[in-house]
Amino acid sequence: MTDKIMECITNPVKCKLLLEIYSQERATAKHLSDVLSDIPQATLYRNLKKMLNDGLIKVVEKKQVRGTVESTYALALNLNSEFEAILAENSGPLYMQLFMQYFLGFAKQFREYCKSPNIDIKKDMSGFSLSHLYLSDEELIELMKNISNIIKMVEKNEPKAERKLRTLGIIVTPPEN
Repeated sequence: MTDKIMECITNPVKCKLLLEIYSQERATAKHLSDVLSDIPQATLYRNLKKMLNDGLIKVVEKKQVRGTVESTYALALNLNSEFEAILAENSGPLYMQLFMQYFLGFAKQFREYCKSPNIDIKKDMSGFSLSHLYLSDEELIELMKNISNIIKMVEKNEPKAERKLRTLGIIVTPPEN
């Protein structure tokens, strides 16, 4: 299952779908299409079917809507327990593979933005930074809780004309020796 999750992380369409379903807990294809309007409908359905066949998502509800059946999707796995399994194994190479897939997926998304003919770095408020901080374990835990709380305040925002889908990535490196 880890391979399926990692493949999903590095595929920008599947990653967006997985994150939206995860953040909403349940989502219909219509909701996904509305929120992720940059994904063509055929691509969205093809990837949902693949993710369903791979066991990453499941159908939790079906209802009749104007002559068709609308499925509601949810995650079929517990991402936290999958990550916990990687942590329990405490494998440096597996952890590095997971990081590289995360990093490459993020880099691929960033590359697509940089290749866009409409790029406007300042207007789009795109950027990145590194902060080198001396923190105790307790201070790091508190900092991450605060960042998480700030993100929770906006993660359920609905799409609106003035809102753009943005991706925020956070990496905490291990302490230097």
